[in-house]
Amino acid sequence: MSADILCRIVDAKRATLAATKVSIPQRELVQRCADLPPTRGFAAALAVPGIRVIAESKKASPSKGLIAPAYDPAANVRRYERLGAAACSVLTEERFFLGTLQDLRIARTATTLPLLRKDFIFDAYQLFEARAAGADAVLLIAALLTEDAQLTDLAAQAEALGLDVLAEAHNADEVDRLVALGMRVIGVNARDLRTFRTDLAAVRTLLGRIPEDRIAVAESAIGSRADLERTGARCCLVGEALMRDPGRLRELCR
Repeated sequence: MSADILCRIVDAKRATLAATKVSIPQRELVQRCADLPPTRGFAAALAVPGIRVIAESKKASPSKGLIAPAYDPAANVRRYERLGAAACSVLTEERFFLGTLQDLRIARTATTLPLLRKDFIFDAYQLFEARAAGADAVLLIAALLTEDAQLTDLAAQAEALGLDVLAEAHNADEVDRLVALGMRVIGVNARDLRTFRTDLAAVRTLLGRIPEDRIAVAESAIGSRADLERTGARCCLVGEALMRDPGRLRELCR
């Protein structure tokens, strides 16, 4: 596996996006978004007191390969809602996670929970894609959006569409940057997106850099309540562990 998976994913995404823009012009997406109902409050769902879990639906990952051969995003999000999730995340990256925007559309019809589009977003076009497909929030990754202006512009455009933003960091510099830029919901990912190795021990320290008036989210490598408690987080995003054993969600939410 490459030492820089993030670059490989983004390169593939840029090629796919270029073709998509030709087949579906942005003006068409803008029209689709114009008459949509209001989004469901992703940040508001996380702000409710207590443990709040963003339960993720995904078919595969670069680090684990195929996770769910009989992938059914509708069944996944219905199950997550029943077991107490605060929100759901749906992977839509095509090549490495085997996701699609159709997975998001399907999930939208199956749950009343807020939905996060989990993807590698670097272009405003992708925000319109997300909104048109039923997302209530999008992921913006600090390691990908290295220019402050690009990150803040995308966050502002997301807000204009009614989309909340989960801004993701992987190290102290990125956390401090997201705090300084005013991001409301900040996730700390235990997974290094360049190598896909995880380090849960570092997450607690990084979360401690996030002010109490923001919403802090622990991401990746959480498989149990004990893992969550190690991070000190109240909110978390959990993917592979719940795909393999959805019943863990009850333990996390108790």
